[in-house]
Amino acid sequence: MSEESPKDRKTGSPKAGKSRKPEVKSRKSGDSPTGERLAPTEEKKTLTADHSSLTTKMEVHHHPEVEKKGFKEYILEGLMIFLAVTMGFFAESLREHINEHDRAKDFAVSLYADLKADTAEMHDYLRYHKIAVANVDTLMQMVANNDPKDLPSGRLYWFGLWGGAFRVFIPHDATLTEMKSSGSLRFFADLGFNSKLQQYDQLCQNLKSFENLTVGTYTEVRKYRAQLFNFKYNNVINNISAIKNTKVKMAKVDSFMKTNPPLLSTDKVLFNQYVEMVRSRFLDRDVIFGTEILNHADSLIVALKKKYDVDDE
Repeated sequence: MSEESPKDRKTGSPKAGKSRKPEVKSRKSGDSPTGERLAPTEEKKTLTADHSSLTTKMEVHHHPEVEKKGFKEYILEGLMIFLAVTMGFFAESLREHINEHDRAKDFAVSLYADLKADTAEMHDYLRYHKIAVANVDTLMQMVANNDPKDLPSGRLYWFGLWGGAFRVFIPHDATLTEMKSSGSLRFFADLGFNSKLQQYDQLCQNLKSFENLTVGTYTEVRKYRAQLFNFKYNNVINNISAIKNTKVKMAKVDSFMKTNPPLLSTDKVLFNQYVEMVRSRFLDRDVIFGTEILNHADSLIVALKKKYDVDDE
């Protein structure tokens, strides 16, 4: 076993087979790469140089320069925007106008058909009520100037029948009702047509109100008639009156009157009450209301035909 020499212990040399790592001192701020301590000024210069070298290596983005516009260019752009908005407004207005015109044409065609149906029905309504008014007038004159028992019963049956005349007018108002509920009457404002339609509708309502008002009187008339005229012969007269051909109808009426069927009563008081009740029905009012409705409907048909070129199908 070998002994360490004093020299070895003094210098701290490692034992055989072992090595000692060299001590490395950490570099402090301000030390140079060579290990020398730098002065504060030199340290600042070194950091600045390092930062500059990094900055030069970074990519730099520059904002593009915007060319300033002149006052005229702003005016031109504003004018172009104004024109674009205005043209869009006019285009939209034109589109709405075309759509409204198409809808107005559809309503006009439908309304025309309704009015034509109304006029056809009203012609029959007026024809019926004019006959009723004329025959009731004849009955009043007969009873006023004669004793019923001295009059031919066949004539009393025929003219007495018309005291119970009853027919209602039901307008074809589906289109008009839809137009009122949807506010589509404005489509016809340029013709003053909307006010004419409203007047027509009001006339139809007036006639309906009058018919409803006289229903009670009509019921009373039938009660009085049942005391004077036998239902069996009244039914024969009703069937004859329903014949459309006027010539044929009048021939059958003349034939019936000659048969002089028996009355249930010839009491003058009962006949007087019956005639008075018939008179209170004011059948001539139906003719007045109906004539106004017919004239209004005809004027509306002419206006629709002229404006929208509507023809009969």
